[in-house]
Amino acid sequence: MDKKSLTAVARQQLKLAATATSGRSSQTIYGGHAHALRQTVVGLSAGQSLAEHDNAGDATLLVISGTLTLISGTNEWKGSAGDLLVVPKARHSVKAVDDVAFLLTVAK
Repeated sequence: MDKKSLTAVARQQLKLAATATSGRSSQTIYGGHAHALRQTVVGLSAGQSLAEHDNAGDATLLVISGTLTLISGTNEWKGSAGDLLVVPKARHSVKAVDDVAFLLTVAK
């Protein structure tokens, strides 16, 4: 068994995002291209976003800290620490309202 602290990984990704020119950082903590399930902790600095992209499969966002907006077409969902958002099966983007860290889970 492998144990990770989501809080510690989120803190680290936020520190890295703060110094990155893109304002974001991520670390896959489980799975990857060879697995059906992939879990990645993403850190985004306030005002930064993940540009609109296609859905790669069943996906959720678990907000670890901060606040974000998940956008798909004209629909928007706000998420804050502790919220679980189901990613729509359509093109979507994510915007950091303030510094935010979230766990992205995707199952292909």
